[in-house]
Amino acid sequence: MIQDKLRLLSAEQQDFARLMAARLGVDAAGLAALYYLSDRGAATPTELARALKISTAATTLVVNRLVAAGHVGREPHPSDRRKVVVVPVQASVDAAYELVRSVAETVETLTAAMTAEERAAVESFLDRMTEAYQQAQAPLRDQHGSTGRPNDIGDGVLFTV
Repeated sequence: MIQDKLRLLSAEQQDFARLMAARLGVDAAGLAALYYLSDRGAATPTELARALKISTAATTLVVNRLVAAGHVGREPHPSDRRKVVVVPVQASVDAAYELVRSVAETVETLTAAMTAEERAAVESFLDRMTEAYQQAQAPLRDQHGSTGRPNDIGDGVLFTV
């Protein structure tokens, strides 16, 4: 029963991410980049590649598409003139948040209604599930390198609240 509910939740998150990406006019990697940059504010292309677990070449393609769509810009690095940072455009951050706002508010309402014991139980369960997925990735990394993907940009990026 719990496994079925987890599968359903995962499927709904993936559907939501696809719909959100389509609404914003980006692909899955672009959505993941926007999410990372909206959370962080700015990143070098190398930092972004590491965060997205894609190659720097793939990151260049992602950033180029996001720049062309007006979602991000490139600016000089504040302390190293040889580098640039990728910075999210505030209007895009606002548009993305508006799409996810209702889900974020629902999660906040649901967790606020829980007792401390319920929150602790859910957090513990989610921590253990996260650990299970992290452990399951090790053999896949051995087969495909550090990202677990054969140097592509993937299509299963989840946008979480």
